[in-house]
This record gives sequence, C-alpha cells and structure tokens, in this order.
Amino acid sequence: MRRKIAILDTGYESYHYEHEIFSKNGYTLELFPGEKNDYPAKVKFSSDAVGLLIRFTEINKYFLDKCPGLKAIVRYGAGYENIDLDACTQHNVYCANVRGYGNHAVSDHALAMLLSCLRRLPAGCRHIREKFGEAPNICMPELHQMTLGIIGLGRIGGTMAAKCRNLFRKIIAYDPFIEDEVFLQKGTEKVDLDTLVSESDAISIHCNLTPEAVNLLNLQAFKKMRKKPIIINTARGQVIDETDLLHALDYGLIHSAGLDVFHTEIPSELPEMLLKHPSVLCSGHYAWYSENSHIELQKRAANNLISLLKGQLVEDCLNP
Repeated sequence: MRRKIAILDTGYESYHYEHEIFSKNGYTLELFPGEKNDYPAKVKFSSDAVGLLIRFTEINKYFLDKCPGLKAIVRYGAGYENIDLDACTQHNVYCANVRGYGNHAVSDHALAMLLSCLRRLPAGCRHIREKFGEAPNICMPELHQMTLGIIGLGRIGGTMAAKCRNLFRKIIAYDPFIEDEVFLQKGTEKVDLDTLVSESDAISIHCNLTPEAVNLLNLQAFKKMRKKPIIINTARGQVIDETDLLHALDYGLIHSAGLDVFHTEIPSELPEMLLKHPSVLCSGHYAWYSENSHIELQKRAANNLISLLKGQLVEDCLNP
C-alpha cells in the first residue's frame, strides 16, 4: 500500500515535480479539493497522511491529534508562524520550511518599492496631466546621501545589503540573532533598534515573525524616527502596527511606506485607509515570486519532506 502525502494549500500552476519525486519514493500525492478555509475538511483529509505540504493552514495540537500517522510537515515558504512547533515535537512530527529560496526576488522587490517611494512614482504617475513638469514632493533626497537601515540580516536581508552597498552612503542593521562577523561580511554596521530607527533615511524589514517582532515598529518607534524615513516591509505584516503606521503617515513622522504584506491575507479585509493613502505603495504579497524562485520553492519543499520522511534531518528543519 502506497503511503499518502497531502498538499493542503494549493494554488501553484503545476505539481509535476512533487508527483514525480513522491511516486519515485513510494508515496501517493493527493491535493486537497475543498475550500481554502474549510478547516474541518482539511483535518479529515489529512487523517491518513504521513506527510503534509502546507502554506497557511494552522497546525496545532487539535490537528495533530486527528492525524496519528503523520511523520513530517513542510511549509512552502520561510515563515512558520502557523505551525505549533512544540505540539509537533510532542507528537514526534518533524517540521521544516524553505529558507532563502527568494533571496533575490524579495530583495529586488524591496529595492523597487524603496526607489518608487523615494521618487514618488505612484503620485507622479497619477497626476501627470495636471502637474506635468512638477516634482510630486519636495522631499526627494538622493540615495548616495542616505543611510539604509535593515531589520533582519538573514539570507534576504543580507542579499539586500549586498545589492545596496554601493547605492547608499551607509548601511546599518539590527538583528539580535546574527553573529557580529556577519555584519562585517555584509558591509553593514551593527546597531541597536533605537539607533536604527533614529538614524535611517530608509528602513527595509526582513526579519522573521518571532514574538519579539510583533508590532516592532509601533507609535513609540515612529516617534523616534527623526529623519522621517521610507518604510519598506516585505517580511511579515505583523511586524508593523498598521494603526500606528497610518498615524505616522498622516502626521508626517515618516516619508512614505511600501507594503507587500499586511496583518491579514484576506483581500476583502485589507486596510482601505492604507491602500488608498497617497504616501503608501502596496503590492499583494508577491515579493517572493520570480520565474525561478517559485520553482526552487516547490522543489526544495518536496525534497525536504522526502528527507524528513526518511529520517534525515535537513538544514531547514525547525524542530530537530
């Protein structure tokens, strides 16, 4: 009897690679056919699976209790806040994510948003007829005059630093989980968070969503931003308090914001005041995407799951 692997959160164009590698290793791949938010149906569908590939489905004790044969879970992506790692460990279920698959795609997107905000391109394009020949804002410094602050100097943040090294006057970074030598290798100056928010002309967020990172940029932090920076977030929406961000924009505490992520992933619930704000540039959580990155993501997720099911720990393992 072939063992079952289930993909609970579909949406990719093809699962040809997953079908091929799982079949070769004696597994049957099944894609959840139901509604995206039908949690009970997902639990039932997974009850006889030995492996799961997920994106946003919540994995908790209740879910794991209903899946006694489950051995391994892999999330398509770098974040894993929807997985209760302690519960997985207690149920002897190995978990992994896929780190670093979109280093270039995400940093490209962050830099594009930063430049668009700096040059006020959305406003300039909207008012081209009425204000042809006029700059959309008098506050438009040049990159070589600016200090870039990076929050989170992991794979993506490090790639961002490498790309920006010769563009900005200076790059400073905050990451309490990174060794000092990494800051030197990436050409950045290590600073604490207070220094970063007060000294940066632009801030790009690339940290994981740890408990400490929730609402890391709140009204208290915005009030310390004496240089009124551009804020770019391609990491996780919950790192910024959205209500406080709107206040900071309306009261001129910051220059502008570029957001690819929000507190919600439900389009109908996205904050209207931010989407329509003249100093905000928004995109729909696709910074990770490129022609190459989504293929790499799917292949590495499948390879990680096969390795875990064979009892092999992988570099991306979250609960070794």
